[in-house]
Amino acid sequence: MKVFNSRTYIDKLQLHFESYFGVTGKALTLDKGPKEKLHSEFFILEIPPNKRHGMFCYCSVGMSADRIDDNKVELVVYSPRSDISLVELITYCASYHRTKLPLNLHHTVNIGQPWLDSSLCNHAFISLPYLEGEELELFQFEGNTIHCYWVIPITESERDYKIANGCEALEQLFEERHLDYLNPNRSCLVSG
Repeated sequence: MKVFNSRTYIDKLQLHFESYFGVTGKALTLDKGPKEKLHSEFFILEIPPNKRHGMFCYCSVGMSADRIDDNKVELVVYSPRSDISLVELITYCASYHRTKLPLNLHHTVNIGQPWLDSSLCNHAFISLPYLEGEELELFQFEGNTIHCYWVIPITESERDYKIANGCEALEQLFEERHLDYLNPNRSCLVSG
């Protein structure tokens, strides 16, 4: 499998996100952390509230810019407000994807700190972007399909529930208990 033209990939991926949401995003990078492990042109695109959603959206741009395997994914996380900690969250996920084990659909990640504020959600579940559908999820580039997946902040107990019962059971729990995915102060959905 050939390596992508990384600059073109990044430009077209940014356009994919901005076209979908109908607004121009803001390119953000960390001043610290694992950025030397990332593609040199990697950034997080902060999408402000727009015609589709009244929330912020943070999108990885270039996480899979030069991957040659089948783990070509980019990530999206939602937030009730603009917050640099979400740039950090997606950057660390991208670094893990490039240097440890590649991330993909239904994987969980220990994010090592609360998602926002003092949230109980210190893990993340990589899911299909159910709020958006395939129009956002599927990015076509040079004959390849890159998946743009939703990073859902979850608690450690919810992660354990997924390990014990499977990803479909966790997603069913989200649906049954009406996951309040924008609330950093939400309670854990796993009882007991």
